[in-house]
Amino acid sequence: MYRYDEYDQKIVEERVRQYRDQVRRRLSGELTEEEFMPLRLQNGLYMQIHAYMLRIAVPYGLISSKQMRMFAHIARKYDRDYGHFTTRQNIQFNWLKLEDTPDILADLATVQMHAIQTSGNCVRNITSDEYAGVARDEIVDPRAYAEILRQWSTFHPEFAYLPRKFKIAISGGKEDRAAIYAHDIGLGVTKNAHGEVGFRVLVGGGLGRTPMIGTEICEFVPWQHILTYVEAILRIYNLYGRRDNKYKARIKILVKALGIDEFKRQVEADWADLKDGPGTLTIEEVNRVASFFTAPPYETLTDHDSRLNEFKADSRSFSNWMLRNVKPHRVPGYAIVVLSLKKPGNAPGDATAEQMEAVADLADRYSFGELRITHQQNLVLADVRQTDLIRLWQEATVHELTAPNIGLLTDIISCPGADFCTLANARSIPLAKLIAERFEDLDFQHDIGEITLNMSGCVNACGQHHIGNIGITGVEKKDHGEWYQVSLGGAEGNNSSIGKIIGPSFTFNQVPEVIDRILQVYLRERIEAERFIDTVRRIGHTPFKEHVYATDFAAEEEEIADKHVVVPAQYAAPYYSPRF
Repeated sequence: MYRYDEYDQKIVEERVRQYRDQVRRRLSGELTEEEFMPLRLQNGLYMQIHAYMLRIAVPYGLISSKQMRMFAHIARKYDRDYGHFTTRQNIQFNWLKLEDTPDILADLATVQMHAIQTSGNCVRNITSDEYAGVARDEIVDPRAYAEILRQWSTFHPEFAYLPRKFKIAISGGKEDRAAIYAHDIGLGVTKNAHGEVGFRVLVGGGLGRTPMIGTEICEFVPWQHILTYVEAILRIYNLYGRRDNKYKARIKILVKALGIDEFKRQVEADWADLKDGPGTLTIEEVNRVASFFTAPPYETLTDHDSRLNEFKADSRSFSNWMLRNVKPHRVPGYAIVVLSLKKPGNAPGDATAEQMEAVADLADRYSFGELRITHQQNLVLADVRQTDLIRLWQEATVHELTAPNIGLLTDIISCPGADFCTLANARSIPLAKLIAERFEDLDFQHDIGEITLNMSGCVNACGQHHIGNIGITGVEKKDHGEWYQVSLGGAEGNNSSIGKIIGPSFTFNQVPEVIDRILQVYLRERIEAERFIDTVRRIGHTPFKEHVYATDFAAEEEEIADKHVVVPAQYAAPYYSPRF
């Protein structure tokens, strides 16, 4: 993975010193909150309901075991013994004191980490495929290009105050695993007819208040010119993006207003002046950065391990885990392992300090000391010998990291919601836990098969609910409690789509029953092993809507409560947190 040079380290350490003085002045009253707010946001610090939240950058989701141990240290010393992994492949700490934050950033700097550009109207954390470098379908390892984009965008003076926040994702495989269609700029590695490497460029994707799927602006940009092409897109956006209305300030609104053809014309006119300038990449520079991502010292192994087959036959739990959480590796004898942070009953994406330390130890023993954070809020050990899978499973099980549910119904993506966030209209974590517990039966989940359920506490879509096969979002109904809209048909990947709301919103209690009714229609209507998303696309939303609204939910409220979806007492507090 990439290692800081002396300039990187100096920049981060100087930022810590600068921020420490800013906090000193805020605590002394020299700075008002209004004056301090843009300064703290530049360092990833948010004021939330109960305390400050710090979002730490994890470029393209790749970290070392040493860095994971630092997260555990921060959780234990400064927070409430846990952290929350996000859909941006970052981590957030939700219970911080302002006076401690300079020390946290100083601690992070000792392991080559920071929180720069995890907030504000700038280029945010570059995200990528969590299987980069090890996936069998990979065209080119995208990590070198992700790192080049990270270095280029960090402290870029022209793009420090964009009309709105800006997100870039890059995928190197034939299958998109980075949700590139849902980003302001999505980059997909490709090759042309001559075998030359380049990028398919998408622009104007994004979720939030106005969800849109990105549109192709260029089918093939040669790798040498990808930096200047991205720069041209950002320059046009920076020049013409709206600044009078933050709800209409994202690049997707500009692309929609101009039309993709006119937007492309303007971008390529600007690109003509940049194309062969100093931003043009050289093979020497790409190779220099790529040298940080060379393959580890793999052993010569085979994919045939009789002991694995015997153990799978003897242990149904292990067999289920192998089926859902272990993915094929490009090197014979190795496997990719996804450690689930979605054990039913736990908050999706949360990990305790003890779990973080355990994962760091597992990475050192079984995966060359490296880890990946997925945008689905799980963790990955990318280079595990197949002969180590049994021991790894046994050790990870002790720490509740082996729920065999990757890609299944209880692998729920969720934002922190109204338990923490000042923007949220409704709670996410307690509802996600309630749904996971209701549908915990693994046989039922396997019968349902591949499905995604994404949840956000508001329209800002930190839980990416628009691209969930089933999407749930908290909506505002002043003085009427918590209400949730349900959408169907969202998807990420090569065939991405935005979900469609099925009808009027539901109360907290009603949502698990709604999910149950949706699944009943799917089980009734699917053809053989047809996936949920394919059934929705084939039959449309009407059968689901009719069955969900077949009876009056208001009249059924008491009946529903008498079943097993009434809000348990531990979820009923105004602001529930498993860490209170």
